[in-house]
Amino acid sequence: MKAVNHYIIVKDIKTGPKKVAGLIVTDETDADNRYIKADVISIGNLVEGIQEKDIVYYDKHAGHSVEYENTLYRVIRSGDVVLIDT
Repeated sequence: MKAVNHYIIVKDIKTGPKKVAGLIVTDETDADNRYIKADVISIGNLVEGIQEKDIVYYDKHAGHSVEYENTLYRVIRSGDVVLIDT
């Protein structure tokens, strides 16, 4: 599977519950978080500044889901990435 043009294929990173000020925050209670953390699986030939295997954050409303070999991925545009985790 290979992304083309300005598209990026990512796989969301699921995080477990975390504690904030003594409260346990789960995915359901963290609904206000607008960005999703993901591993970059493949980048298109026109994408600059992002490498495969980078960890990125993207807008949760961006792109669409695609299932490939029983694994769920997201296909997003490079412009939907808001930061790269270094």
